[in-house]
Amino acid sequence: MSNLVWPLYPPAFLGILGGGQLGRYFVQAAQDLGYQVCVLDPDPNSPAGQIAQEHLLAQYDDIDALRHMAQLCEAISTEFENVPANTIDYLIQEGVFVAPKSFAVSIAQNRFKEKQFLKTCQSTMGIGPVDYAVIQNDDQLQSVQALLFPGILKTAQLGYDGKGQQRVQNLTELKQAWNTLGKVPCVLEKKLDLAFELSAIIARGHNDETHLLPIAQNIHENGILHLSMVPAPNLTQELQEKIHLAAHTIIRQLEYVGVLCIEFFVLKDGSLVVNEIAPRPHNSGHHSLDSCLTNQFEQQVRTLAKLPLGDSRLLSPVVMLNILGDIWFDKNTNVIQSPAWEKILVIPCAKLHLYGKAEPKIGRKMGHINFIADSIDQALMGAQQAMDILGIAPLRK
Repeated sequence: MSNLVWPLYPPAFLGILGGGQLGRYFVQAAQDLGYQVCVLDPDPNSPAGQIAQEHLLAQYDDIDALRHMAQLCEAISTEFENVPANTIDYLIQEGVFVAPKSFAVSIAQNRFKEKQFLKTCQSTMGIGPVDYAVIQNDDQLQSVQALLFPGILKTAQLGYDGKGQQRVQNLTELKQAWNTLGKVPCVLEKKLDLAFELSAIIARGHNDETHLLPIAQNIHENGILHLSMVPAPNLTQELQEKIHLAAHTIIRQLEYVGVLCIEFFVLKDGSLVVNEIAPRPHNSGHHSLDSCLTNQFEQQVRTLAKLPLGDSRLLSPVVMLNILGDIWFDKNTNVIQSPAWEKILVIPCAKLHLYGKAEPKIGRKMGHINFIADSIDQALMGAQQAMDILGIAPLRK
């Protein structure tokens, strides 16, 4: 591997650690450019493994599988942030180009490290994370300041899509919540007076070339992304400039190569807070599959192969609607039945994307629909029409 000539040309093998829908789109983007892909994922029905040239059915710390992957693949990336850091380090030791490196991934895996890192960037960015307290023992629990209530208690590791989180109003509820979460290390974040949420997806190449996708405005339901709008309807020029500075600061401070998502909160007083980072493509960037000249997954492939990054400009306003497994279950009988996709595909602006997951489950991301239109209002009308058909609750005013 050390004798490779860069950039890396097809039909070389690229690798992806993780076989979910983000991995599936990576595989598709890589194959569109002529590459072959090897997926490492323990699920025999993983969405990415279904379509890759090779699917290694193994755990992420399986040395035999990792050795095979290192021998086969010229470069490897990650599909989700909970890949063990030791796995990434082992592949690098075997001479493979891995992006991102374990340093950046390990920060995103742990809310303590993430908050501390964002604090170190604050002087350059001009914005920082939400006020928080670290809770690892009873003494830290008892010493939580009253100004952090009401708050949200989050597990320091393995929390996503609203999992491992509980809202608390006071110290008594905090104690109960910490017990419920098993007294694992947690972060208590002050609940903010939130106006709306934004996300920035930025790609950085090995040569420090960067491209930022159009900023998305997001709506969440029960901790899971529900809908993204691009261009963000409430994005001001001032907010855009602050986010651009923050995104470039964070990705460079991390020495990050690849695609990175950064989530922001805009408060009702107009101030901006950086919430969290995700070292991978992101659900809020799925709109780019249909709306951008170069989508987030092609950017990930380009960074991995050390190719020039693509132009990620927005070609059309778009609304992205997440499709969860809930809509497969009949509300009266709870029997699983396929949604009426033919009714969705009648909507002129709708582009349906399903992830090939074998079994629908409540809260499981099964697909998304992009609504491409001349304006956000028209795209939202298409999204609302689809939500009516699928039995999804209408957007709250």
